[in-house]
Amino acid sequence: MKHSNMRTETGGYESGSPLWIVVIGLALTGLAVVLFTAPLTVLLGESRYALEGALHGVAAGLFMITATIGLFQAYRLLTGSIQHVAQLEFGGVVNAFLAFLTIFFGNRIYIFYRAPQGPRSYFMENMPEIHKIFFEFKEFAALFTLPLAVAAAFLFLVYREQLLRSRGLRSLAALLLALTFFYFLVAFGLGAAITKLKGL
Repeated sequence: MKHSNMRTETGGYESGSPLWIVVIGLALTGLAVVLFTAPLTVLLGESRYALEGALHGVAAGLFMITATIGLFQAYRLLTGSIQHVAQLEFGGVVNAFLAFLTIFFGNRIYIFYRAPQGPRSYFMENMPEIHKIFFEFKEFAALFTLPLAVAAAFLFLVYREQLLRSRGLRSLAALLLALTFFYFLVAFGLGAAITKLKGL
């Protein structure tokens, strides 16, 4: 095929240079620059939970990028302008993987959050509404991102050719991507607010 947007015989489309690869390459380049130019103690902080917090932050930062791209892809799915199924497949898998990593390291931090004399004890004594409303809602809202992202990736991998022809499948995939972004945004915003109020 001479043109990267040319349709294949099976009804799909050839893949050009996926946007996801460019974005991840730029993110990894930025991360490498930070790692090689900033002292590790300054980069991670002095908390004994610094490593888990840093890994959670990196995963969440990358997830914010892929979830935002996912929202854009949701718009393209709804308008029927998707042409490269391979971009959806690769991006969907990366999005789901980053959702898993963010939740995994977030749950590690949650152990420290609930530890004696931890942030939870502070909030329950001084601002109980912060824990009951902010954190409890954030904790469960964040968990929704994983099944939503996995379901979207499943649609891209299994129904790849049908997605180009079925408006119903495209709408379902777009809804999953939009909800993934929404729940991530809620959890990210509340998590940042809680960290500002009382860090680990």
